[in-house]
Amino acid sequence: MLPEPHGVPMHDRSPLANRLDSQAAETFVGRVDELAAMRPLLNANGPIVVHVSGLAGVGKSTLLAAFAEEAAGNDGVVVWRLDCRLIEPTERGFLAELGQLTGENVETLGDAVATLARSGSPVVLVLDHYENFLLMDTWIRQDFMPAAPAGARLVLAGRQPPVPRWSTSPRWHGLFRALALQPLDHASSLDLLTVSGLGAREAEAMAAVAHGNPLALKLAAAAALANPSLTFQDAAVHEVMQQLTALFLADVDDPTTRDAIRDTSVARRVTRSLLKVLGYGDDTVFEALRALPFVDSLRDGLRVHDAVREAAARTLRAEDPGRFNTSRRQAWRLLREELQTAARADVWRYTADMLYLVENPVAREAFFPSGHQELAVEPAQVNDLDAVLAIAGDHEGPRAVAAVEAWWRAHPETFRVARDGDGAVTAFYCMCERAALDASVREHDPVADAWCDHLLDDPAPAGGKVLLLRRWLTLAEGEAPSAGQAACWLDVKRAYMELRPALRRVYLTVVDLPTYGPVAAQLGFQHLADWTVELDGVSYQSAMLDFGPASVDGWITRLVGDELGVVRQSPLDRDRRALLLDGQEVALTKLEYGLAEYLEDRPGATVTRDELLDAVWGHADGSGSSNVVDAVVKSLRRKLGPDNRLVETVRGHGYRWRES
Repeated sequence: MLPEPHGVPMHDRSPLANRLDSQAAETFVGRVDELAAMRPLLNANGPIVVHVSGLAGVGKSTLLAAFAEEAAGNDGVVVWRLDCRLIEPTERGFLAELGQLTGENVETLGDAVATLARSGSPVVLVLDHYENFLLMDTWIRQDFMPAAPAGARLVLAGRQPPVPRWSTSPRWHGLFRALALQPLDHASSLDLLTVSGLGAREAEAMAAVAHGNPLALKLAAAAALANPSLTFQDAAVHEVMQQLTALFLADVDDPTTRDAIRDTSVARRVTRSLLKVLGYGDDTVFEALRALPFVDSLRDGLRVHDAVREAAARTLRAEDPGRFNTSRRQAWRLLREELQTAARADVWRYTADMLYLVENPVAREAFFPSGHQELAVEPAQVNDLDAVLAIAGDHEGPRAVAAVEAWWRAHPETFRVARDGDGAVTAFYCMCERAALDASVREHDPVADAWCDHLLDDPAPAGGKVLLLRRWLTLAEGEAPSAGQAACWLDVKRAYMELRPALRRVYLTVVDLPTYGPVAAQLGFQHLADWTVELDGVSYQSAMLDFGPASVDGWITRLVGDELGVVRQSPLDRDRRALLLDGQEVALTKLEYGLAEYLEDRPGATVTRDELLDAVWGHADGSGSSNVVDAVVKSLRRKLGPDNRLVETVRGHGYRWRES
């Protein structure tokens, strides 16, 4: 159990904060129809899954709380509520959270089913903030719920509408219900405002600008009661929220607390250590924030309501962009440091924290797409082969299609497909771990053969897993950017999460290098120009992403650091005469260290092979071959992993150390 929040004395609270506390304690207002629509979930012949969606602040969590309270009093129904913001989006993460919730050892799907069955009562599982768990939507729909006991029910709640496969799949027909939460109607808005103490005239005025958004209504009511002369511009909900948040911050009497709210708005969660690096070392600031309305105290820190936090961040960025970026950099440095010593069970929260700092849509959308996901990707079925080959045949030549078929014959389990509303395959991709690749695939697929040869030439570190993402194609667009391609790439990130921290590399191939090259470079992929394969007169370009010693988390940390313009320290640790990469020490041979040290001492300068032979090997020109220099450079680059571009080749001359 979490400790009860430590509040501050009421006489120390601002008038607006007091009013907001009062609003939070009000009884359930409105949503009568929505609550009624959820009740059939408790009937034996009712739906099994209900999905609730709506914008931030529209009242999803409030509705869930009211339903959970009602359900818990219904003939011994057990309600288990999980916050998806706290769960790693993998099967492992979900099972661990279920085990923590129930106090049982839950390591497999079978364990989870047995835990549900042992409850002895119908169980309603509520997954709130489900937009953070979309990587696992297919597993929840295809694996977890079909295996659950007959009395189990599921409620999903998030910002986005459900993935269409919930309603279009024949097996879920009549067993799934979607509930789109709309803003409160005018009458309910007035009820909420008048219950809070506003007069009829003031309530009409506030209802006109809050657009039925419950959070906006509560903030508007509190602001109007604290200052009756306030007026608001009629604008979009997010603009109203920005106005109301600014008023709320202005009403916080303590300037230190007010500044802390603004500075921490750049982060996904607020911790004591974050406050300390931002200059708020006194624990009283943490306690003051925890006592504020619309701040949840969770086991991993404080969470400001999304709508309030986002509005505060927009205000900070607009009014003081320098302070906004400084706060982000300080948060990055803290997360990078804490990640090095984080327990395995805690690593996900740092991954999510890092991703929250990302503003580059290429990286952020890769894990948490902001738009509605129209397509779900799921394991291919035996009878999907014809559809897969038909898609490949529309966009590839006969040899390339034969390569795809060879993958299917050897590894049908590596194919995943996206389906339309009728269940037809509209896209596919195939991906396999190198260690599991059957030898027959190399015989029929020159691209896979090239990747295996590259790994022989440049091996991944011992124990590092390697993924081969052979192809993704959609029915209409081929490999071009599309909804199907985006769905496939999102599903690939699920594999990234599942295989970390062992995942070290990913290989992929594209034909349209001008389109994908710049995007891939932003994500850290290296173009393997020397490993291009010709099939059917088409050049298949290969690219490789080396995540580094800290796997996916180290990669994300570097992406965010590059975006923030943070100058990273040299990976060469001169005291240990080794590399220090993502907090992990990588041993160097005497020659590797000597070469790295010599080049780093001359940043930007071209150093010839003869000079290196003389300075590092200790013998004059002619007494040794320049090939030994190339071999040591190659082994040093391999150990540098994602930082291997620090050692640049100057064609025809030698090497140089790339300046930061």
